[in-house]
Amino acid sequence: MISTGDLRKGNTLVVDGELVKVLDFQHVKMGRGSAFVRAQLRNLRTGSTTERTFQAGAKFETARLERRTVQYLYNDEDSYTFMDTQTFEQPVLGKSILGDATRYLKEGMNIDLLLYGEEPIDVELPTSVEMRIEQADPGFKGDTAAGGSKPATLETGITVQVPLFVNEGDVIRVDTRTGAYIERVG
Repeated sequence: MISTGDLRKGNTLVVDGELVKVLDFQHVKMGRGSAFVRAQLRNLRTGSTTERTFQAGAKFETARLERRTVQYLYNDEDSYTFMDTQTFEQPVLGKSILGDATRYLKEGMNIDLLLYGEEPIDVELPTSVEMRIEQADPGFKGDTAAGGSKPATLETGITVQVPLFVNEGDVIRVDTRTGAYIERVG
């Protein structure tokens, strides 16, 4: 059991019998009255996101999750197939459960699959991934005085703001938590 004071982003809890992940939270103390916590929660079974308010000091049951390393194989429409690196089983997860993680998945990539009992419910990406730039406008000489940036489309189709010196074909490191450029790798 954890209380509202111990709440963190990424915590997996059981709230009203539902398995939820904390996406964001905010402690609020008004001038009068008691403090409360406003939390944005994602239901791990349905993928729906809700915002809930709890009194300060409320207690929550933490969900016990098992972690297994899986390799991303391929996707068909809205289903993503993985392979357990130890048992070679191939669990399939829907796009609604994976959420934004689909933007960073590359074939052959190893990630952690989170299981509640035997039910696969979520994935945990590494904090950064290396991706090749598919399309980027050229940076012009003299544009670097203000440390400008430009949009670049990566191999998975997402768009990231990158510095002007980064070009098409370069490999960059991207933070999977924020979607921000970290550095050029090659």
